Amino acid sequence: MGRLRYDGISDPILIEDATLAHLKIVIATKLRRQESFMMTWRPRGDGPDKRATVWIHPAIPLQFGFDDEEIPPVDPHRIAELMRLLNASGELVLDHVLLPS
Repeated sequence: MGRLRYDGISDPILIEDATLAHLKIVIATKLRRQESFMMTWRPRGDGPDKRATVWIHPAIPLQFGFDDEEIPPVDPHRIAELMRLLNASGELVLDHVLLPS
């Protein structure tokens, strides 16, 4: 299970390695273009937040941590679909890409 750490302060978002590899490409592509966007997910655990949204911006630190040393295979069709969904709404909703708690 990989981790996406946002802002260096918040708890990491737990994402399995293969999905995280795809998200890394999508997020990096948008940030390389200086395109900010919102990202929403359902946090795991017993915390007060049942849904969380952050503003992804090039100035805010991100770290992608993978459990496996090997780079997972990446499906270009999955990347294209994630980009299409993100570009259509301006928001990357992780509900359909994250494994259930």
